[in-house]
Amino acid sequence: MLIPIIITSLVLSINAASIVSRSQSYPLPRSGVLGPKTTITIGNKVIAPDGFERSATLVDGTFPGPLIAAQKGDDFAIEVVNELTDEAMFKSTSVHWHGIFQNGTNYADGTSFVTQCPIAQNHSFLHSFSAPNQAGTYWYHSHYSCDGLRGPLVIYDPHDPLAYMYDVDDASTVITLADWYHVVAPVLRHIIGTTTTISLINGQGRYAGGPMTDLAVINVEQGKRYRMRLIAMSCDPNFQFSIDGHNLTIIEADGVLTEPLVVDQLQIFAGQRYSVVLVADKPVDNYWIYSLPSSNLSSAGGVNSAILRYKGAATADPTTVNTLATNSLKEANLHALINPGAPGIPEYGKADINLNLTVTNTGGIFYINNVTYQPPTVPVLLQILSGAQEPSQLLRNDSIIVLQANKVVELTLSTTGPGGPHPIHLHGHAFDVVQSAGNTSAFNYVNPVRRDVVSAGSLGQQMVIRWTTDNSGPWFLHCHIDWHLDAGFAVVMAESPSDTRAHISPVPAAWDQLCPIFDSLSPSQLGGGGFKSYEEAANITTLLFPTSSLH
Repeated sequence: MLIPIIITSLVLSINAASIVSRSQSYPLPRSGVLGPKTTITIGNKVIAPDGFERSATLVDGTFPGPLIAAQKGDDFAIEVVNELTDEAMFKSTSVHWHGIFQNGTNYADGTSFVTQCPIAQNHSFLHSFSAPNQAGTYWYHSHYSCDGLRGPLVIYDPHDPLAYMYDVDDASTVITLADWYHVVAPVLRHIIGTTTTISLINGQGRYAGGPMTDLAVINVEQGKRYRMRLIAMSCDPNFQFSIDGHNLTIIEADGVLTEPLVVDQLQIFAGQRYSVVLVADKPVDNYWIYSLPSSNLSSAGGVNSAILRYKGAATADPTTVNTLATNSLKEANLHALINPGAPGIPEYGKADINLNLTVTNTGGIFYINNVTYQPPTVPVLLQILSGAQEPSQLLRNDSIIVLQANKVVELTLSTTGPGGPHPIHLHGHAFDVVQSAGNTSAFNYVNPVRRDVVSAGSLGQQMVIRWTTDNSGPWFLHCHIDWHLDAGFAVVMAESPSDTRAHISPVPAAWDQLCPIFDSLSPSQLGGGGFKSYEEAANITTLLFPTSSLH
């Protein structure tokens, strides 16, 4: 493992004046709900979700950002307005609609330097797309920083085949899980092994030694059944999620319905989502909700916790005790509910295209098949639309894999270095997990779970996934730990480049203007603290990347 840097305690000794007392704290209110045709404004604001004040990059001034809710079949038109001003953080941005396939609208995927240039300060971009066959739990976030630009997106299905299992499914049952940092991301990105001990549930939490700030409360009524949509918005850790005294029935993984599976605890990795049904059949009381990050499994004093409050219970912290899980989630036990089965010949290595990627780590820098990812100065999509078709013409190294159209791809990814477990996300698709990490012998081509983020495990482990190349365009495949992506853990899957122009036509004129505007920015207009961010990192630790290794 990389040596963890416990940022919180170091920074508290420097910035103790920033701590606010319980009486002064202001936990963020539950965000409003936006429709599929809306405007979101990205800006900076000082917040204290755990009682520690810091400036953050936020959507509409809240963390998490507002819930964007749609019905299955709705068209989306979301204008992203950039009003960022804080010099310590990046002042350009992009927003990725995580889990949305963007079939025919690759340019709206929101991935900096893969599908677009970032949106410059004081500019905006309208993301227009549809998701006609998708319903479930998604989210939106920036690929450009880790300072708070994260929020839930849910597509509700009025004909959900599992609706008979629950009574309540609304904004009150969307539960976001996030890590939180007391130092801005442009500083932390220079540090090898950045981690945190703080997690927030619905934007509220506590940290060890900090004030007893109010915690998030999920209200339920005895006798009712609740579909709780869990979204792991973390930049780094995975979470062990459980609710004292209650079982959870999983019915969705990453926007895809599953056969119902009862567990008493589940591990959820960065970028993943689960819908779980909770039956409120316990005595009226308060019960602890736990979201224990892999970097800190403590819940003492209400850290890494929230409250499940039955109607009629006192307004107080719970007194329930966290018991040892006896029925934890095993990913191999999850099965797709609709159209189960992986595509292609049901045998390992018998897909149309068989890829083997090996991940290594040297000095904190990640390499896939001996190449570390560096973003190009010209987005891959723009390169393709300008005529580039082959790997030698794309990017500036070998971090691209060109795939033919309408082929079954089987990808085996293994890790031989430190830093795991690694959550792997593929844009533009859901894939079938035919072998989960740590499951060394079993392959399941009959009814595996279908999702868009899967753990590749840790040192010496591998995962195997399959999908069909039916969505022309460049799609990012990367570790969803932000610090690992920043350190080179990514490749681009370019599906049938020769078909891309026709597949996504017409490209909005405003998209063509993103790069000229961004390329004209001065260093001060880009933000991010410049070399000062490196100096601040050096004041925290000596475990730093070379200044030239981070782009």
